[in-house]
Amino acid sequence: MRLALASDHAGFELKNILAAHLREQGHEVADLGAHTKDSVDYPDFGKAVAGAVVGGSADFGVLVCSSGIGISIAANKVDGARCALVMNEDMAEFTRRHNDANVIAFGQKYITPDMAKKYLGIFLSTAFEGGRHARRVGKLC
Repeated sequence: MRLALASDHAGFELKNILAAHLREQGHEVADLGAHTKDSVDYPDFGKAVAGAVVGGSADFGVLVCSSGIGISIAANKVDGARCALVMNEDMAEFTRRHNDANVIAFGQKYITPDMAKKYLGIFLSTAFEGGRHARRVGKLC
């Protein structure tokens, strides 16, 4: 699977942990930054990952900032991106199963690396259910 990852400075550590974890699992990972802990603007990174997914160079995107909120808002500004902030197992499953999310966001301040790895695994292994949900997802554009 091809994955695009990015974070701002406040999500830098978790992004790097997730990138290494995904590479260990055999995924192709494009790290779109940030590449240091120097202060950067999260909208630039949210839009970059969403653009990679919508543009077809990545199957899914992974974003991290301090809370996960700002970077997910930025990603959702890209037409065709459906980014969801995930804080538990049910959210990881149902954002794929019912919402066909193509980008997942985490808040480094609120979850541990092990939690993020688990939620990301659920997200990537859950298929979109379609049916009545496809009609609803179609109305998100």
